[in-house]
Amino acid sequence: MKKLLLATAAIFCASALLLQAQDATAKKKTAHKLTPEQKQLQSEMLAKYDTNKDGKLDKTETAAISKEDKDKMEKAGLTKAKKKAPATDAPAAPKADAAK
Repeated sequence: MKKLLLATAAIFCASALLLQAQDATAKKKTAHKLTPEQKQLQSEMLAKYDTNKDGKLDKTETAAISKEDKDKMEKAGLTKAKKKAPATDAPAAPKADAAK
């Protein structure tokens, strides 16, 4: 009985791992594809800011991108959205007066 239970548990674990691995590969295959407009904007930005002509933007080249171009890229969906800190709606508590 114990052998049957152990074999059943092993098969269950193996199938769970297999399904999880299939999900991971499925997510990789459905990567976001760029539209022709996004590709064009991306190549324009690369041509404009790639000073060492290596085909990619490093940190210094990325830092040199103007605000207008950053806005264009964000509007086109070419930038990663930054997570913003949650805003608090509650007013700040008044500070206690230490002189009392």
